[in-house]
Amino acid sequence: MIVAPILIVAVTFISIIYGTKDISLHTIWQSIVNFDKSDPDHQIIRSNRIPRAIAVLCVGAFLAVAGAIMQGITRNYLASPSLMGVNDGSAFVITLAVVFIPGLANYQMILLSIAGSAMGAALVFGFGSLIRNGLSPVRLAIIGTVIGTFLSSLATAIAMYFQVSQTIAAWYNTKIHTVNMDMLLMSMPFGAVGLVLALICARAITITSLGEDIATGLGQKTKAIRYLSMFAVVLLTGTSVALVGKIAFVGLVIPHIVRFIVGIDYRNIIPCSILIGALFLSLCDLVSRYLNFPFETPIGVVTAFIGIPFFLYLIRSRGGQRHA
Repeated sequence: MIVAPILIVAVTFISIIYGTKDISLHTIWQSIVNFDKSDPDHQIIRSNRIPRAIAVLCVGAFLAVAGAIMQGITRNYLASPSLMGVNDGSAFVITLAVVFIPGLANYQMILLSIAGSAMGAALVFGFGSLIRNGLSPVRLAIIGTVIGTFLSSLATAIAMYFQVSQTIAAWYNTKIHTVNMDMLLMSMPFGAVGLVLALICARAITITSLGEDIATGLGQKTKAIRYLSMFAVVLLTGTSVALVGKIAFVGLVIPHIVRFIVGIDYRNIIPCSILIGALFLSLCDLVSRYLNFPFETPIGVVTAFIGIPFFLYLIRSRGGQRHA
């Protein structure tokens, strides 16, 4: 908790000062304190590098907290927005919006993305509840992957038919390099509400993660907590997808790392997930920019390179058991 903020500041500083074009520290400082619209270097800093650096911090924090909440309330160590159809539902609804109601304002796009996240989660958990033992970790992950793939494929087919594939590709392959300050400022309140809800529910999530019987015995209103917690997940995930597109595995990997560091109390897990998630995605962004410099590697490739082996490790080491 002490080291992470220092590293976040360092990584953010590096992200802003280094890029395809060399810009002096003096020019960077002047772009912040004495912005000149006619100066192309000032435009690069204010319109691209600063929004991008802030966006990856926010999205990393949002997705990490969303994953931590999902793993806590479902007691499923494989739960995450990317595996439970939440990301795909959001991207699917955005695809429909781009095709059928183009020209939407930023806040409308964010609201639709949030609605899509809710739809994706409802489909996965709905199907899981209909299938025998469908809410077990591995089976729920399989159901989430199948539904997510279906929504993604359907969105691709719709985009190809209406010839908007290039526009939609940005949402599925991430569009961090196109983040603008207006969209970022519009997204922040939605994400902030999600984080506040997560912090408010932290103690209740800890109790819920101990099991249904224990939570009920302690007077916990488990259904109310699940609905409120999932609303936080939907806000955080929908905001993230609307802002930068789909990014996988952040919500899967970070909560496990955080639990290893601070234990099982979600009053510690959630604030720590905010910091570690922000740091993790910022580092991934730096790696994606310099892995094949001066060309940029999609950040999803970097997160998948870390997340897929971690996912396989969890399945092999934990089997089909729920976490305590």
